[in-house]
Order: sequence, then structure tokens, then C-alpha cells
Amino acid sequence: MIAYLDTHVVIWLCENNLSKITAPALDALNQYDLVISPMVTIELAYLREINRITRMPQDMLRQLREQIGMRVCDHSFADVADAVTFEAWTRDPFDRIIVSHAKANGYAPLISGDEEIRKNYPRTIW
Repeated sequence: MIAYLDTHVVIWLCENNLSKITAPALDALNQYDLVISPMVTIELAYLREINRITRMPQDMLRQLREQIGMRVCDHSFADVADAVTFEAWTRDPFDRIIVSHAKANGYAPLISGDEEIRKNYPRTIW
């Protein structure tokens, strides 16, 4: 079984900052095969452009691929785009697509501390 990671979880894992991650989320990290939406890569690039992170997204993803076997999901973007049309709870394109990726892939769990995501996606683990 797979679980998706939200962008901030990817950052904290890369920084080895596990103290920011709850015990249930840490358990899920060990229990599931971990994937990210390609939108996480885009959000990481955006965060680097605005100087919120300093590392290249590709380096971060390579680190997690090697350390924990995380991979980028290759689920059909057409399915994701269809799911996005039902996510009217946010105007944040990153959150919309990340949640829709999990939803389009069999309502897979999403590991996220984002309060709005947790309120609107029942399969969020935090």
C-alpha cells in the first residue's frame, strides 16, 4: 500500500527534523510505500525560488529515494485533473493537486500536517 507525502513532510525528512512529525505520521512513514505527487517537486522549486529552502528539489528527492525508497507517482494526470475539479475548498494549486493525486489513486492516505487538508481529506494521517 502507498501513502503520499505533503511537501512540508518531504522537507522535514530531508532535514532529519523528525520532531516536527507526529507519532501517527511517523508510524505511517514506516508502514507504507511512500510516494509524492509531481506537484511536490514543483512546490519545492517554488520554495527555493522564494528562498524558503536552499536545496535543489532534485537533490532532496534523490536523498529520499535513496534513504527511504520514496518515488514520484506516475498516476495519470488526466485522472488527477478530473479529481481536482471537486476540490473547491482551497485556491492553493499545490494543495489541490497533491490531495487530488492521492484521491485519484484509490483515496490513498496522505501524510500532512496541513490543517485545511486534514479538514477536507479524510484519509490524511497526522
